[in-house]
Amino acid sequence: MTIKSILAPLDGSDSSENALRAALTMAGQCGAHVDALHVRTNPKDAVPLLGEGMSGAVIEDIIVAAERESNERAHNARSVFDKVCESQGVTIVDEPPSDEEISARWVEETGREDEATGLRGRLADLIVLPRPTPESSVSATMTLNAALVETGRAVLVVPEGQQESIGRRIAISWNGSAEAARAVAAALPLIEKADRVLVLTIDGDEAPAKVTSELSDYLLWHGVSTDMDVSPVTDRQVGETVLSKCADWNADLLVMGAYTHSRLRQLIMGGVTSYVLSEATLPVVMVN
Repeated sequence: MTIKSILAPLDGSDSSENALRAALTMAGQCGAHVDALHVRTNPKDAVPLLGEGMSGAVIEDIIVAAERESNERAHNARSVFDKVCESQGVTIVDEPPSDEEISARWVEETGREDEATGLRGRLADLIVLPRPTPESSVSATMTLNAALVETGRAVLVVPEGQQESIGRRIAISWNGSAEAARAVAAALPLIEKADRVLVLTIDGDEAPAKVTSELSDYLLWHGVSTDMDVSPVTDRQVGETVLSKCADWNADLLVMGAYTHSRLRQLIMGGVTSYVLSEATLPVVMVN
């Protein structure tokens, strides 16, 4: 598999701008194209119970105000798109280019961002989104969950702050699960180009230590030599151990399966995916 089509939802916020920059960086490394998706809100959605307890004039005022806000968000997002593309020397196109030149396209829809991302993401090789923070809107978390759960595609989750490099030193959190296997397959074009690769297994996280060497043997068939680290389970959460090992090894990208346990169980009780999504300070490729 190669990475040729990248989807980057863009709402004009600083976090989405940072994610767009990361998407274009990945496109430069892979010779790929980026679709920057902006989803306008439908002004009529600003009136949840249309007409109930409201006069026609009030409803019209609400819709007009919502439309004005939607237009401003779209204008800001487009300005961010043009600025970032110009600063990174990216060609803006309306259709796929004939060569492997890095390119980008502005795509605009009306509706809900999570629904649009869930649908469009199914035909992207990689979806790039910012890591939600406590200050993020609810829609940002909904969009990330839609990308992870509804597309079957790889999702690159980008932390705050501009990344100096992505994918030079890649750590793989490996437990032998189907989700982790899909993550490795999706990230293989990046893994093959990395300077160093670490296979990290938390012994006892429903994964015997031997699965580490099995993945390392598999990657050798792709010309990738790996470092290996098998860490015993301690009082720390597994997710905390994974991120600590990534920091110790100076990884600039983590590859892992998402929601290898029930997503409902993770949302209620916590889990590796939930912990990494809330605490990671490096970019993470996840696949459900």
